[in-house]
Amino acid sequence: MIYQTNTFEDGAKYERMMGVWSQLVGTHFLEWLNPSGGLNWIDIGCGSGAFTAQVAEFFSPSHLLGIDPSEAQIEFAKNRSIEQSVTFQTGDAMSLPCEDNSMDTATMALVLFFVPEPEHALAEMKRVVKPGGIIAAYVWDIFGGGMPLAPLHRELQKRKIEYQLPPKAEVSKLNELERLWNDADLKLTECKQIQVSRQFENFEEFWNITSSSHSMSLVFKNLTPS
Repeated sequence: MIYQTNTFEDGAKYERMMGVWSQLVGTHFLEWLNPSGGLNWIDIGCGSGAFTAQVAEFFSPSHLLGIDPSEAQIEFAKNRSIEQSVTFQTGDAMSLPCEDNSMDTATMALVLFFVPEPEHALAEMKRVVKPGGIIAAYVWDIFGGGMPLAPLHRELQKRKIEYQLPPKAEVSKLNELERLWNDADLKLTECKQIQVSRQFENFEEFWNITSSSHSMSLVFKNLTPS
């Protein structure tokens, strides 16, 4: 399983928190990739299907496969309203359920830092994508303050309260992403920083959504009242 202890089992809660963020970034990410339509496409770690739905809407792939280790997330994704045909199934980023050279495009949206061995996952993406295809991912800039939980993280740091980061958080650094892609001997490698913002109706909405995230729930569970 690609998430180990970080598997996200509540599709609706994940959609409310990270699904919205994922699509905000995903719009810019897909505009930057600008692939042609009608491709064979795999979305790895698709979660609730938020980003996968964007791929289907914008590019009408001939075949679109979304995989995730969480059965609950896959069930939520299957119930999304997506006009294009999409296949959702449980799967492992470390062992993709695809033949060699069977895909035109492989993407990971907010997933790479949860994979136990990012190099292995990248090798799997390279295995299943045809020569000349696209292998791409986007992640939060965890150490640069570029993630939805950054305001809470800053306050926890002030109070010296420990909190959980993704197991391979170092992958979120731009130079580390460049190293991974270059070490995989991929051609025409490009990196881009994307900035997005999200509006909340009020602080209560922000707090309820953000504090109920998986990692924050673990922090609050272990805090004493004081």
